[in-house]
Formats: sequence, C-alpha cells, structure tokens
Amino acid sequence: MPSDIKLTLACGDYEIVRPIKEGIVKPDGIELTLLTKMDSSTRHWRFLRNGEFDVAELSSSSYLIAKDQGMPIESLPVFLHRRFRHGFVFINTNKGIKSAKDLIGKKIGVKSYQVSAILWLRGILEHEYGVPHTSCEWFSEIDEDVEFTPPPGLKLTRLPDDKFVEKMLVSGELDAVLHPDLIDPILDKNPNVARLFPDYKNDEIAYYKKTQIFPIMHVMGLRSELVQKHPWIPVELYKAFEASKALAMKRMENPRIVPLAWYREAWEEQEDVLGPDPWEYGMTDKNKHNLETLVQYSHEQGMMKKKMSLDELFLPVEQGRKRGNFRV
Repeated sequence: MPSDIKLTLACGDYEIVRPIKEGIVKPDGIELTLLTKMDSSTRHWRFLRNGEFDVAELSSSSYLIAKDQGMPIESLPVFLHRRFRHGFVFINTNKGIKSAKDLIGKKIGVKSYQVSAILWLRGILEHEYGVPHTSCEWFSEIDEDVEFTPPPGLKLTRLPDDKFVEKMLVSGELDAVLHPDLIDPILDKNPNVARLFPDYKNDEIAYYKKTQIFPIMHVMGLRSELVQKHPWIPVELYKAFEASKALAMKRMENPRIVPLAWYREAWEEQEDVLGPDPWEYGMTDKNKHNLETLVQYSHEQGMMKKKMSLDELFLPVEQGRKRGNFRV
C-alpha cells in the first residue's frame, strides 16, 4: 500500500494548530513531523537561510523580500499569527516624545529592520501619523532573515553584538524602540520607558474600524520544489489548517478552558469588533486588502524592488466551483 508523503512543518505552538499537532486533523496523503519549540526569528532564519523544513510559518515581510529576490519558495494563504501593533512602540520618557510626529529625526532601535511587525509599524506611522520612515535614524540588533540592500535615503545601522536595543532605550542612547514583543523595561515597569500610545487598545480598534486591517504577521511558506513535484500538497495542507482552526475556535468559545475571569466577555468583545473569524485564511476581500497594504509598504520602503501581485505571491487553493464539500 502506498505510504503518505513525509513532511516537516515548523510553526508556533498555537491553539489553532493543536488539532494538527495532536493528530485529530491529518492532511490527506501527508504525514507531518511538527516542530513547534523554536522562537519565530530562529524558525524564519533556518527556513530562509538553510531550507531546513518543507513547510514553515514565516515572516510575511521576509517572504515578500525572498520572493522579490527570486528565492525558490511559495506560500499558502494561511495566517497563523496576526497582531495589532500600536502597543509595541516604546519611548524613552526623558526625550520629550509626546506624539508620533515627535519621532521625526529620532534614533529608533529595532530587533530586526525587516521583521513584519516593524514593517507594519513603519507603514502605519508614515500613513496614519505623518512620520516618514526616512525621517528617522534606524538601528537594528540582529541580522536580517534575508539580506537586502538598504535603498538610498535610508539611515540604517547594524549594531555590534554587545549592544542591545532595550538597554540602549533605557540608557537614552536610543529615543524609541519598535519591537515585535513586549520588552523587559515595560514588564519591569522601568520609569525611563513607556508606550508611545498609552491607550493602544482603543487606538488599535479605531485603526481597524478605519482600515479594516487586522495586521497579518506570518504566512505559510513551502519549498517550490515540493509544490512542483506534488502539486496537490498545497490544497491538502490548506484544508487541514482550515479544519484545525475551525475545531480550535469551537473549543475556545468555552470559557471554562481558560483561567481568566472575564474571558467570555473578551471573546464577545472581539467578535463585536472583528467579526466571527478574525483569523480567516484564503484570499478573502479583507485578506487581499491586508496583504496588498503590506506589499505597498514593503515596496515603498525599498525592500521589494518590484510590486508583485497576490497571484504571484500566493498559491491557489481553490478546488473548483461548488466543489470541496460534496458527498465523498
């Protein structure tokens, strides 16, 4: 009897992939080995630099650059990680920064310049708050997932290994830091550090109501060779991710599984603002708008040399009109 194709899948340990991880959902014809213990930046680097996995959750920003440079990878329209970003702009409280426009001319640190969270934030600051990305001086801590040549007019410095953007923010060597995660000075309540947007949740809700964008952070990357050899694999993987998310969302509706007093109220508030499935996959109208905005930001900021279409960037997963859920 023919055996299933064995693939490695590297992704985060999310609730929406739990059914796949536990074997409750299995893609037809595929045996998956899941790797879920890596941090995001390590996973992205190992996939893009070394090609260590068949399929990998991947920085959307780095994927756009990789495709622009002709790297042999493809992507499914599966988005395991989204996050609003207003709450991740951190400032030194001694620099007189009171509003977004006060960032103009300032020294801003980032963990990595091309990471998706930072691409979104630069685009949001530029388009929503009038802070051109070229008006700031940028300092990055680690190497990029994909090396790129900074465009003319971009002031970008790679910090030496003994420098850390969080410490430089506390000391005042940097005026601000944009970061994909909560930084230690915020968690430690260091008086030298605060958020630029203290009422960030309401700012993010207002941003969503204006733009209808819940920013996509990650896409699902596949090696091109795999798709060329087995063109049926993308659809079967997509179906599995959809089924896994549906099971997870149904499970998560139950407030008993989460140790939070007002969990159900938070669930209902999210649904009121973002709708019943904020993590929708596929090329829906909202996802197209989301991704086209990200492509625009990447191209404007000189990371993508050409503005690629979504058809060039994402694999089709359609199964034909009125097909896919008929009687088997």
